[in-house]
Amino acid sequence: MMRAWGNRPDTFVIDEPFYAFYLRATAKKHPGADEIIATGETDWRKVVAQLTSPIPESRQKGPSHVFYQKQMTHHLLPDIDLEWLVGMTNCFLIRDPREVILSYMKRQSDPTLEDLGFVQQAEIFNWVRARTGSIPPVIDASDVLQNPERILRLLCTAAAIEFDESMLSWPSGLRETDGVWARYWYGEVAKSTSFQPYKPREGIVPDRLHELHEQCREYYERLYEYRLH
Repeated sequence: MMRAWGNRPDTFVIDEPFYAFYLRATAKKHPGADEIIATGETDWRKVVAQLTSPIPESRQKGPSHVFYQKQMTHHLLPDIDLEWLVGMTNCFLIRDPREVILSYMKRQSDPTLEDLGFVQQAEIFNWVRARTGSIPPVIDASDVLQNPERILRLLCTAAAIEFDESMLSWPSGLRETDGVWARYWYGEVAKSTSFQPYKPREGIVPDRLHELHEQCREYYERLYEYRLH
């Protein structure tokens, strides 16, 4: 999704800006954690100030009119005052928990409920809905892959942004806007040039994570009923 928005000529993207704060606060042993903390901003107030400031200018594209901010819900720890979200157009990307768990296990063999972000995503969704008095746009990853143009058009309409054909394909490779963690997590993304046809991820959630899977599914399904499709 970040590639689709980053390929628009009018959009500046930022990649997981709270990651360094999250790692420093939790001491999680993620790949490249020391480098992420050393090169990122660990004060959440300064991150919020950056995200609510005028849109940065891209060296390649010049002035931008859209500021795409990729967030991971579990990075928004309880310490963070969410009030700044009121001034944003908050869109929620959901994904089947079985696929999330199997993907996460490639780097971390025993994820926790907190690690996967489903609870935090539902809580933030509810907070935004209550605070703004409207239902934020929700899209499901499998829907995006099955019909990228339709879902992106629906999302753009919901966000009051004109759809651009450039969102459907992009050059391969990493970007200067990718986080320093890209070499650990973005291998497939770097190879991509468009949305790939949806194929259910192969594999079975191990028995030891069955309860975790069921907990995640409960929160996933709460947002799924609101998805654009």
